Amino acid sequence: MKTITCDVAVIGAGTAGLSAYRQARAAGRHAVLIEDGPYGTTCARVGCMPSKLLIAAAEAAHAVAAAPAFGVHPGPLRIDGAAVMARVRRERDRFVGFVLENMAQLPAEDLLCGRARFSGPRTLVVDAHTTVEAGAIVIATGSRPIVPAAWRAAGERVISSDAVFEWTDLPAAVAVVGSGVIGLELGQALHRLGVRVALYARGDSVAQLGDPLVLAAARAVLAEELDLRFHTQVAAVDAEGEGLLLRSQGPDGAARSERYDYVLAAIGRAPNVDGLNLAAAGIALDGDGVPVYDRHTMQCGNSAIFIAGDASDELPLLGEAADQGKIAGRNAAAFPAVEAGLRRTPLTIAFSEPQIVTLGAGYEELCRSHEGRFAAGKVDFADQGRSRVMLQNKGLLRVYGEYGRGRFLGAELIGPRAEHLGHLLAWACQAGLTVRAMLDMPFYHPVIEEGVRTALRELAEHLATTPPPAQPCPDCTPGT
Repeated sequence: MKTITCDVAVIGAGTAGLSAYRQARAAGRHAVLIEDGPYGTTCARVGCMPSKLLIAAAEAAHAVAAAPAFGVHPGPLRIDGAAVMARVRRERDRFVGFVLENMAQLPAEDLLCGRARFSGPRTLVVDAHTTVEAGAIVIATGSRPIVPAAWRAAGERVISSDAVFEWTDLPAAVAVVGSGVIGLELGQALHRLGVRVALYARGDSVAQLGDPLVLAAARAVLAEELDLRFHTQVAAVDAEGEGLLLRSQGPDGAARSERYDYVLAAIGRAPNVDGLNLAAAGIALDGDGVPVYDRHTMQCGNSAIFIAGDASDELPLLGEAADQGKIAGRNAAAFPAVEAGLRRTPLTIAFSEPQIVTLGAGYEELCRSHEGRFAAGKVDFADQGRSRVMLQNKGLLRVYGEYGRGRFLGAELIGPRAEHLGHLLAWACQAGLTVRAMLDMPFYHPVIEEGVRTALRELAEHLATTPPPAQPCPDCTPGT
């Protein structure tokens, strides 16, 4: 077994790991990058890019189906599932290729292939071939989809989202278990492409929403189109012929059995930290076995170990992974001179239709941090001018502000083109603007942003009054 000595060792060559490695190199440190799987990042291979390709095809199909409402009649809709999936895979491979091209430009001596495990606070063993002695170590091992073992026993037709993008054709029927971002995006896209889809959820949550009013609006709007089964337990999944038999129990206790071609588990992702032998690292772990770290420095305790990306079990988003990797890599290179890095305003988008966005401090967070000290304003998109013009007048926006200073704190919404509204509001939040300052900004007519102004005006009126007596926020946890 050979031994390598370096300044910084990065475990994982995904978005966070590459960001950390480049920061360490930019600081003039000798860094090595260790990876035991295929290069290409989760986003490019099985995440944000291929899912948006599938959603784009679904949007095209939906536009044809919706056209008669405008008096436009394009003719019978025909969906070529093989062509849809061929484009998804072709363009996915193109995005992965860009990542591989960048990887090929890295010094070969900096790349180690194999699975790394801690053998000490600053030493790693890579498979059985290399020992790495490092001044600092960055854990950027990513995450994996959670698929219960009992379901996996039913065979290869029980899948995670990763497998969807390897299909060569669209199936006839899919059960999606989970109403989070991944389940909602893929479930609706498949439905719009002609697949029979049912979405099963243990509680009544939708995507990342916490505001009870926005959540109720989301459930109502999405249920107009989708077969959403809230408060439903999946009792068993069994192989049956060429497909699967899913047994479930609804909120009334009634049992139900249905056949599907696939069961898609979209119930969450688990950080890939369990195979690292963290006991040898000498760092504290939380109840789920994830290292305890400072989210501003990404440092694990006072050690020379840092963590970034999905492995941190914070926000499994590409932008967050890149930022965390940058902070971790810079601090690993400078250790022990560790400094806080830039953590941007949280922004999460579900590319459903309507889109769902949360940004800044959400409702449940404000109930804990600002109880009795924040107000909300809202706009219902049902009567919002531009939204009605486009026949996309569904959804609700709630904006939050702080009594006293009038500072804008965050928002939750489901609505038309919410990805753009979300960015606008996230920028205002990070800039520390007050609600009054936001209302001084220009608003063109007619645009969807006028709905934002309506919500901000109501919020400003509330903030101009005396704060009401503190009332405990309702329990918004899933299943209540």
